Amino acid sequence: MVTLDVRPQLLDALSALRDRVAAARFPLPLAGAPRARANRDELLAQLDDYLVPRLRQPEAPLLAVVGGSTGAGKSTLVNSLVGQRVSEAGVLRPTTRTPVLVCHPEDHHWFSGMRVLPDLTRVWVPHQEPADDLLLPGEDGRRLLRIETAETLPPGLALLDAPDVDSLVADNRVLAAELICAADIWVMVTTAARYADAVPWHLLRTAKEYDVTLVSVLDRVPHQVVSEVSRQYGALLTKAGLGHVPRFTVPELPESAWGGGLLPATAVAPLRTWLVQHTQDLAARHDAMARTAYGVLDSLKSRMPELAGAAAAQYAAALRLTSAVDGAYDSEYARVRGRLQSGAVLAGDALKRWRAFPLDCTAGELLDALVESLAALLLCAVTAADERVDEAWRREPASGAPELLDRDPAPETAEHRIGMAVRRWRRELEEYAEDEVRDLERGTVPDPELVAALVATVLLGGRRARSAGEGLAERIGAHGALRLRDRGGRLLTEHLDRVMHNERERRLAPLDGLDVHAEPQAELIAALSVLQKER
Repeated sequence: MVTLDVRPQLLDALSALRDRVAAARFPLPLAGAPRARANRDELLAQLDDYLVPRLRQPEAPLLAVVGGSTGAGKSTLVNSLVGQRVSEAGVLRPTTRTPVLVCHPEDHHWFSGMRVLPDLTRVWVPHQEPADDLLLPGEDGRRLLRIETAETLPPGLALLDAPDVDSLVADNRVLAAELICAADIWVMVTTAARYADAVPWHLLRTAKEYDVTLVSVLDRVPHQVVSEVSRQYGALLTKAGLGHVPRFTVPELPESAWGGGLLPATAVAPLRTWLVQHTQDLAARHDAMARTAYGVLDSLKSRMPELAGAAAAQYAAALRLTSAVDGAYDSEYARVRGRLQSGAVLAGDALKRWRAFPLDCTAGELLDALVESLAALLLCAVTAADERVDEAWRREPASGAPELLDRDPAPETAEHRIGMAVRRWRRELEEYAEDEVRDLERGTVPDPELVAALVATVLLGGRRARSAGEGLAERIGAHGALRLRDRGGRLLTEHLDRVMHNERERRLAPLDGLDVHAEPQAELIAALSVLQKER
């Protein structure tokens, strides 16, 4: 008899692995991202809803989840296995209703808490009208699980009637998949008319991949063709490598019509006997639990590396996007530095003002023109950098993430931010000029604003501003002029660095907000390695 390994070390390793899976994010719209997200969610559902609670409490009742496609007769089957109406089937398809879990009254405490399916809110109110059970958009958003008890079920066995796995309502499909992941035993129901449909076979192949304890029910089979349909369905199972799966056939009867009625006990007796035997026979019970649990554990060998690979692809794409931003801004910053050295700021209106200074232009007007010209140069550089980034990102599918499309959510514009930064540089430069003038030991001291205008012209004018340096030395002395130029030059570099850095970071902020890092890949593999060692 196979027994479950419930050592604390294994549970600790499994919990750590679960946390690593939950932390994995795949926000960038790469080709494999939807599959990675679906795999992560499915794995989390199996860990949270089944594997961890089962290993922690192996004595809990067996949970058999009855799943299948639209109109397969799941509710009628559950009602018939219980021997009373506990689950309503919808007249309109696809059925959109709260899943129903039925257990013996002695087992109620196992399911009333959050041991399994912790994301579902428990309700115990009797079923009234279909509308009472619907979970529609715009309501409180809770997902419900209705708990019913029945003396007719043996202690140790619970049945769960799940929504349609092929429902037109996406939330129902997701919920159905999560419920199946919580099962010790999957009872997959299909019909004589739909046994070859893609959805049931996808679930059957998934069950085979994870080596879960599986039961197949071929429902609503007309008695005239029961032998032929059963034979064909059995051949399909065998071809898919599922010939060993216990298979039960339920004939089409008047009670099979919509409404979740009760079939004669004889129609479901073989399936009920199989379920009860697996509940009451200790060896069969442990085999069912161990097979499903170890099937999930064994599947981690392939599923975790796949998640790690998807995480690595996300990080590689994020690096490419980041590199495009860094490259564009580095290039534009170098261009700004080169243009400053060549005196490109002293052009246009600034050059006109300089030529008119000081006779027909005041120091304040010259500073205004220089500040405006410097701001225009920086704005041009930032705009050009963003255009280069846009061009590079258009070649990257990962840039299509919605978070990256709104790259500047702040109310102020780049022009406003750069203008503020350049004016701040001007104010600080004027303070430096005031400090230098204050230290002069002469009776007649120059106007600090004039000194600031001259040093700004020296720093921004290149060769065109040679006479500005001479005028500065005449007014505050050669040493004072050199000292002020050095301080002003460092200040200019600091502000240029800050402007370009802030604009770069603003462009990268949405990407940084996606929290794509290198660590998840290694953490996923490491968590799997630790778990494998504990096994």
